[in-house]
Amino acid sequence: MKVLNVISRLLDYPSDELVRNLNELTNWVAESDELDAPLRDRLLAFISHYECMDALDWQSEYDGLFERGRAVSLHLFEHIHGESRDRGQAMVDLLERYRAAGLALSQRELPDYLPIYLEFCATQGEGAYEWVHDITHVIALLSARLSKRESPYHLLMDALLQMAGVSVDLSALQQEVADEERDDTPQALDKIWEEEVVSFTGKCDQSITRPSAAQLRDGQPLTWAPSKDTAQNPAQPAPQE
Repeated sequence: MKVLNVISRLLDYPSDELVRNLNELTNWVAESDELDAPLRDRLLAFISHYECMDALDWQSEYDGLFERGRAVSLHLFEHIHGESRDRGQAMVDLLERYRAAGLALSQRELPDYLPIYLEFCATQGEGAYEWVHDITHVIALLSARLSKRESPYHLLMDALLQMAGVSVDLSALQQEVADEERDDTPQALDKIWEEEVVSFTGKCDQSITRPSAAQLRDGQPLTWAPSKDTAQNPAQPAPQE
């Protein structure tokens, strides 16, 4: 499942090493038998956009996009649990799952960081896409919000949706998020900081936008669900709405 590793690297911070190896990634995507034409086109379009950009400009854009506000956070549990206390236990459960798969994280890495999650998925053999399917409600939301910001990163989210085999009415979801206020402006960030200073309730954000059942062309709701081996592996994250 090398394609999941490739997307993981592209979603991670654009390090100098990544910038130096974009040509190698381009060659693999263009020649790989693992990819069909639509998936290949999405990945090549993303790489083509950034390979022409100065590394410092790319890094600055990345920081401004993903490191400010929560709307397009790459931390999965930000969208699933918000500030709920369930978030901590879900972190522990997911970390144990990683350890069982032989994936070791540094002390500074959080297990719900999407690039790390995809790296784990890539180790799961035939079950890899089932794990991707489990987070498609988050991926669809990120795709819609990134499209709203006219960011090429939505191409990577669309690629993940395709690989998971989930058909989402992204146009309807984009309309749903169109009226959301930006949370990455200086004023919004100041407001969030002030609220966090005085808030000790730990309540989950109930305003999180999720795709409705009607927006799923296959008629299946997108939920945080365990893979088929949950019963045999109690370390796997528990289902969440």
